[in-house]
Amino acid sequence: MGETPSKLGELASQAGKWLGGLSAATPERHTTAVVADRFDRIAWRDTYEQSAGLRDLAEELNERHDGTTDLLTDAFVAAYKAGPRLREREEMDPSRLVNHQVITSLVESPEFAELRRETAGDPYAAAMAVLAQAAALRRMLEHSRDAREQAEQAKKAQQDADSAATVVGETLQQAADDAAEDSTVPTPAADAVRQAIEAAKSAEAAAQQAAQDAVQALAAATPGIRATARNAVAKAAETVREEAALMRAWGVGPGELERMPYDQRAQLAERLRTSRLAEWAELIGRFRQMADGERARKVENASGELIGVTLGNDLSRIIPSELANLGLPELRAVFAARYAAGELMLYDSQGEQTTGQGAVIACVDTSHSMYEAGPGGVTREAWAKACALALLDQARHAGRDFVGVLFSAADKLQVFRFPADQPADIARVLDFAETFLGGGTSYQRPLSAAGELLEEEFNDASRARGDIVMLTDDDCGVTEEWMRGWNDAKHRLGFRVFGVAIGSPRAAEADSVLDALCDNLRSIEDLTDVHAAADLFRVI
Repeated sequence: MGETPSKLGELASQAGKWLGGLSAATPERHTTAVVADRFDRIAWRDTYEQSAGLRDLAEELNERHDGTTDLLTDAFVAAYKAGPRLREREEMDPSRLVNHQVITSLVESPEFAELRRETAGDPYAAAMAVLAQAAALRRMLEHSRDAREQAEQAKKAQQDADSAATVVGETLQQAADDAAEDSTVPTPAADAVRQAIEAAKSAEAAAQQAAQDAVQALAAATPGIRATARNAVAKAAETVREEAALMRAWGVGPGELERMPYDQRAQLAERLRTSRLAEWAELIGRFRQMADGERARKVENASGELIGVTLGNDLSRIIPSELANLGLPELRAVFAARYAAGELMLYDSQGEQTTGQGAVIACVDTSHSMYEAGPGGVTREAWAKACALALLDQARHAGRDFVGVLFSAADKLQVFRFPADQPADIARVLDFAETFLGGGTSYQRPLSAAGELLEEEFNDASRARGDIVMLTDDDCGVTEEWMRGWNDAKHRLGFRVFGVAIGSPRAAEADSVLDALCDNLRSIEDLTDVHAAADLFRVI
């Protein structure tokens, strides 16, 4: 009763710290750590909607941890942006400080720059990187569980402090409304203000303590987060790099991948990883690299511009595989006979005359014996298919049609056509690579089909001088009548026949049927050596 009346100005001075709320002067709080523009957010949203893997991962993590969708968003944008920028910790919502530390650890990892070389600007690759880090993200979230709980408590304490500060403002406003003309505030209203101030002080202290506890918990978790993050980035970089190499090995370029819808690209990647020949992707890639190199060396062993091969007896232009016959006593007589008849295979460098205008046709034996593995574990089929795919590249480089003829027994044949004026559909290429017919071996059926294709091309487009490459591990008979028709077609259409006896020296012997059918025949023993067929790519 004897208390000094409270003045409104005094109460306002005491309450000033909390007027407008404790957070009024703090920066805007964000729930994502990586600064993203509208286009980044669109890329994430579209990719998230298309990727069942991302949605499943988000659902799984959200069942056990809060804010994990924001974490996945950050991981994606960090990989997707060419130069990701992280927010300051002070800008983050307290409940997302652990996310901030996880993303900081990922971005600061020495391997992250290498990862970004594969993922920047490529939403599919960025999503792949996130999924590759899924196990590590789970471990980091489990390892930082205490820090996340402390961060949530700090957020709740800050919210309580903000609410208490708001109450201070409300009670002061009530006091102002109740104040007399001389600014004297009634005791009940003044007491309410003081009580609100004390509650705000207490809430502020609790929030500060909770924030300190959260910082300490995060500091304790940080070393483990950093170590896990580094391993995660290294694994993600390796995963993305391996898939990129797999795509390159199968001839799928970056431009084609960028135009490919997400689902189609994911299905293609899965098919490439699980294809029967997936383990030989490295062999296919080496074949294609070798063929590229041989194209660049086409002027080798010729005095002018090399444009293919021709028949003759000019020993200065003889191709290496013909010359090698002189090293085998049993083939010297054959060499002499071909020399006398002017039928040796020679590099052709005659001015501007063109050769090999017709289709390139690879006849690939897929009989049971082709499934046999040679040195290094490479199957004969894998070597033949890899060589055929490199021939597909060779044909496209020269603007020529390519046809893959898979054969085995006389009743088993599949033809895959790749016109020069149409893109080589990767699904069709994989069908060609994966198809295996099994059974025995027949030469007449595939060679007849190849001859008919070249005749059709000659009749429709007036293109002659095609090339047939016979890839087989067997030698089988043909009838005399068929042989006469074959020789007539060959003379009429001017095509050449190259033979590759894979892991079967018998098929390459001078008296073999394959030798009689081919203008040029080579034997392949080491199936790990792609350069054994190098001259094939210099003359086709």
